[in-house]
Amino acid sequence: MLGVAIRSAITATMTSPRPTTYWDYIHVEDLLSLQGGLPGETAPPSNDEVLFITVHQIYELWFQLILRELQSARDLFGKDTVQEQELSGAVSSLRRISTIFSVASDHFKVVETLPTREYLEFRKKLMPASGGQSAQMRQIEVLFGLDERDRVLLGEKDWHMNILREPDGSEGKAYKRVTEQMAAGPSLRETIEQWLLRTPIDGVAHDDPDAEAALERFITRYLVAHRSEVEENMEYAKSIMAGGVAHEDLESRYQWEAQSAEEFLRPDEAAGGARLARIRAAMIFIETYRELPLLAWPREVLNELIKLEQRFLIYRQRHARMVERVIGSRTGTGGSEGVKYLDETALRYRIFRDLWAVRTLMIRPGATPELERPEFYGFRGDS
Repeated sequence: MLGVAIRSAITATMTSPRPTTYWDYIHVEDLLSLQGGLPGETAPPSNDEVLFITVHQIYELWFQLILRELQSARDLFGKDTVQEQELSGAVSSLRRISTIFSVASDHFKVVETLPTREYLEFRKKLMPASGGQSAQMRQIEVLFGLDERDRVLLGEKDWHMNILREPDGSEGKAYKRVTEQMAAGPSLRETIEQWLLRTPIDGVAHDDPDAEAALERFITRYLVAHRSEVEENMEYAKSIMAGGVAHEDLESRYQWEAQSAEEFLRPDEAAGGARLARIRAAMIFIETYRELPLLAWPREVLNELIKLEQRFLIYRQRHARMVERVIGSRTGTGGSEGVKYLDETALRYRIFRDLWAVRTLMIRPGATPELERPEFYGFRGDS
């Protein structure tokens, strides 16, 4: 019996899982072995070079998390039907991405402790490597929904893809990551637009026989209210700016506001026609009547999208200022125009342009037109 007990104890010891340690769980030994510089170098990298390597490795880890959250949000809005209770999960994903970009922007402060002369000691090692070869950043742009027509061109048309190729021109892991992302379904922007397209406008679903007429009624009422607000603001501005800005200039600017609202909500067929009009009207509808219970979470989605894109833009701008501070206007190690290229991407790489434009068209709560069916947006079971 004693022998059986000993054998049982030995077997239990051999089969029971090893207690988890912090060190093993996050692979600290592996992480700490990745800052050694280029293979084959005899001299260890300086503290400055290790700093440079470490911060960029941290960025790639953040990018991996961003991609996971973007994909989760994209998959949710890609459903044929998105339940109201699911939107809180989407908001959490978008909020997490915004926070990551905010934290990542602060990491540039660490890079800015790298003096220019000390950076120049090892900068040649990087050539022709470039931050433009970050496949994960390119994946983020694709999954987020950046229009390929907005890309900054550097020489050849497909520079942003060709820079991801191996030195011999073959399609390595980085190139394949991005091409696979491009083939992996719609972007977040596209799924958001599909979701907005299905938004009931004034209680009428997008596939209702009265949908087109109901949309036109809402747009007409909203534009009338918007124009009234613009004219009231214009008259007030003229009354308090006597002797300042010329009244003709003021009138021209306010008239532009009214005209741009008309063009925004009634785009011609070449610009997107009825489909685009419904998407834009849905944005305005959700923002304008966000106090209604069933529009509260949709409005949070739109708000987080704006915040996310703002944080992304700030990240790009912060990157440009860090580069300018450390190396000025030098040519990039990958052959780009350096800080000039980064500034241009921060200016042009916009995804949710219409959602930003809606801010120009919104009007104060007391001036919004009344809805025909506000009860549609109450909690289910409300009388």
